[in-house]
Amino acid sequence: MAIPEPLLDGYRNFKDSQLAHQAALYRRLAQGQTPQTMMIACADSRVDPATIFSAGPGELFVVRNVANLVPPYEESGGYHGTSAAIEFAVENLKVKNIVIMGHGQCGGIAASLSERPVGQFIAPWVDMISEARDVVLAENPGAGAATLQTALEHAAIGSSLNNLLTFPFVKSAVADGRVQLHGAWFAIARGELHWQSHSGQFEKIS
Repeated sequence: MAIPEPLLDGYRNFKDSQLAHQAALYRRLAQGQTPQTMMIACADSRVDPATIFSAGPGELFVVRNVANLVPPYEESGGYHGTSAAIEFAVENLKVKNIVIMGHGQCGGIAASLSERPVGQFIAPWVDMISEARDVVLAENPGAGAATLQTALEHAAIGSSLNNLLTFPFVKSAVADGRVQLHGAWFAIARGELHWQSHSGQFEKIS
């Protein structure tokens, strides 16, 4: 078989260790899933929600994309992968929490701040946060690249939270108290999680 060796080794380790101790759990999960939380996270290989939150199988409903962005609600045709996942989480799975989780050193955020072309598909995708980027640049004149990067990582989370509320089924679920929206940011180098407070600031979880 052509399966890459690291994947084969990882699967064998899963079979011999995790599955061996959780066979009953997997049999139960085969009947359906009931996660309480949806995570919208970045596709970055360094930021795995299940690892960060020590979540087991079936505990998190996760969608990952470049820069953990949520597009605004729209009814036009096309392929709306993230929107479809949000709809399924709220309408079918009845999740109680939706978390937008950004992170440090995000390549998608760097692409938004870059003056160079960043790709056929990446450029229009990160254009979703162009308004947030312009606000960050205006509010931080003369700031260094690292400061702008972190500021836009935070601002993009807020933008995605606002876009979530453009979905009618999300807005009604939040209004009825059935769903709560959260913002989080993970510092890779320090392994620190920061949670967005009601004031909009990100505070480190001790």
